[in-house]
Amino acid sequence: MSKYQTELPIVKFDENGFAHSDGWVQVYCASEYTREYLGTRIERTMAGFSLSAGAYTDAPTLPESRHYAVCRTHDGTEWEHVPDHRGQMAYHTQSRQRMEITAIGKLPPELTQSPPQTSFDFWNGKKWITDTTAQRQHEIQQAEIQCQSLSREAEQQITLLERKNRLGILTETEVTLLREWEIYSVKLADIDCYASNIDWPEQPK
Repeated sequence: MSKYQTELPIVKFDENGFAHSDGWVQVYCASEYTREYLGTRIERTMAGFSLSAGAYTDAPTLPESRHYAVCRTHDGTEWEHVPDHRGQMAYHTQSRQRMEITAIGKLPPELTQSPPQTSFDFWNGKKWITDTTAQRQHEIQQAEIQCQSLSREAEQQITLLERKNRLGILTETEVTLLREWEIYSVKLADIDCYASNIDWPEQPK
């Protein structure tokens, strides 16, 4: 036998996974926590010892789609392709909260990648459904709040201009403005907050 070697001694293993001799072997590694494929390396092994944790001698088949990850099966016997949505967004079916997917695998049942279209959507188990009754009630409530706010502002302007009129310091321009505010206030009072499309009157300037 030559005292020199030009090739690495390749290790062979018995049926229990223990090395027959000292040497080197190409291994394919998986994460201890996620089981995701991490890459390949050459590992030195001693006779009577097995591979290091997470190292395997069988090479994985790489997926054609980037939406799959290579992982070791739970029992550690082979490689598998699992869905990989990391970096994409998902929505909680109860809270509608938007969140980034950070884990490998199928989405849990409480998450969906389908975004809700309104804040009144609820998940029926397959898709988002808009609660149109709640949505309409909210629209009416918001219209009433806006109408009340605009009416208060109009009354404040009218009160101020009427005070100036009583004091005899109302200008001709303000006389016209007072009339415009009063007309505006009446138009607000006539608004039907239950209407689907409200034509809000233009505020005097």
